[in-house]
Formats: sequence, C-alpha cells, structure tokens
Amino acid sequence: VVENEIQARIDNIFSNLERLEILSSKEPPNKRQNAKLRVDQLKYDVQHLQTALRNFQHRRYVREQQERQREELLARTFTTNDSDTTIPIDETLQFNESLQNAHRGMDDLIGSGTNILQGLRDQRVTLKGTHKKILDVANMLGLSNTVMRLIEKRAFQDKYFMIGGMVLTCVVMFLVVQYLT
Repeated sequence: VVENEIQARIDNIFSNLERLEILSSKEPPNKRQNAKLRVDQLKYDVQHLQTALRNFQHRRYVREQQERQREELLARTFTTNDSDTTIPIDETLQFNESLQNAHRGMDDLIGSGTNILQGLRDQRVTLKGTHKKILDVANMLGLSNTVMRLIEKRAFQDKYFMIGGMVLTCVVMFLVVQYLT
C-alpha cells in the first residue's frame, strides 16, 4: 500500500514537472535558462527517487522469493530411497559403451576413407601418365584433331562420373553410420 502511494505521488510529481516545463518556456528570456535548469534538476531528482523505489521493490521481491523457497525446502520430506535421489548407473554405462563403439566405428570409417582417397590419388597419377603417353603416341601416329577432341571430351565426362561416384559413396557411408549407430 505504501509503495503504491509513493508511486502515485511520484507520478503526480512527474505530471507537475511537465506543467512546470511548459510554464518555464513562457518565462522571459533572461529567466528561461535558469527555470529550465531547475526543472531539469527536479526531473533528475525524481528519476533517482523512482529508481530507488524500483530497487527497493526488487530487493523485497527477491527476499520474499528466498523466504518462500526456504519454507518449501523445510517443508519437504525426504525418504531413504526416494526415486529423485537414485543415479541410473546401468543406463549411463550402456550409453558410454554405445558412444565408444560409435567412436571406434567412425575412426574405422575415417581410416577406410583415407585409404580410398589415397588409392584415388594414385590412380589419378597413373591415369595422367597414361593420358600423356596416349597423347604422345597419338601425336606420333598423326591422329586427327577430331579424335583427340573426342578423347578429351570422354575424359571430361569420366571426371564427372568419378565425382558423382565419390559423392554417392560418401552418402552411403553417412547413411550406414546414421542408421547402424
């Protein structure tokens, strides 16, 4: 009740200050600056009062909440084997084992992926060397430019097939990991 009365008085002061501000603008020019300064100082003081009231209300609310929680804690009864105090160790151990198995499986997949990538690099080097030798032989035999363009076009298409196969392999590996773990 007291807080509401204080809040009402502060609101009343604010409305009076607004009227004072309007009246200060009607003062003669030589007094207007001083009147405006005094009104601003009053506003500043009232804002401090408003802040102090809010801080008091907040502290009271926190204190009441702490008292309420303390009463709830003191009123609660505990039993010897309350289900809230048990620790599910078996479930935690099973979860931990599943995580370790998934971790090992991921390591194996990463290792096999690394081996596959290394094999693809080796094949690329071999295919580049073979391509270079074929071009040298073709130049020696005098094959026409049309045949050379067809070979290059085929190599370009084979590159896309290889990339598509790599993407498909990654998707299959991801799905296997996703559904088997």
